[in-house]
Amino acid sequence: MLITTTNSLEGKTIVSYYGVVAGETIIGANIFKDILAGIRDIVGGRSGSYERVLKEARETAIREMTQRAFELGANAVIGVDLDYETLGQGGSMLMVTATGTAIFFKD
Repeated sequence: MLITTTNSLEGKTIVSYYGVVAGETIIGANIFKDILAGIRDIVGGRSGSYERVLKEARETAIREMTQRAFELGANAVIGVDLDYETLGQGGSMLMVTATGTAIFFKD
């Protein structure tokens, strides 16, 4: 499955548009507490453990979005956008959402 942030595919013909697809994931407060406890591995102002959790959340959201597109018969998702939002009391949770347009293209 092809995934791109662009709204078209150069050199490809879009045959069908299946509509917007999305994938979401929410990381709870316990993970953030663990991350903050592991701040000791900050190097150069970056937290490796925090970045790993964010990467996992982003990959999960994209995987869910891709699965929904596949179920519709799509072979690509175009115009992909990633959003990060804090939720809960005091921003104790993080939601990562991936959205895009499911399409079917041919060469």
